Amino acid sequence: MARADLNGAIIDAGVLSLIKDERDKALSAREWKFRLRGFGYAVKDVDGSQVLTRLPHGTELGVLPADLA
Repeated sequence: MARADLNGAIIDAGVLSLIKDERDKALSAREWKFRLRGFGYAVKDVDGSQVLTRLPHGTELGVLPADLA
């Protein structure tokens, strides 16, 4: 499984699997981001990369792989 990192922080494999599964279920990127909020996650764009964050404080967990765009 691909691992994403942000300044040494690595997204847990289980979380990354959940993110990918939800992307497969969603019909659009907007719906995918809405579904992630239900699990306590958000995606934000930083310098052309998508970064996974933990709600409600926006703690950055890591950069998402490009295939999830």
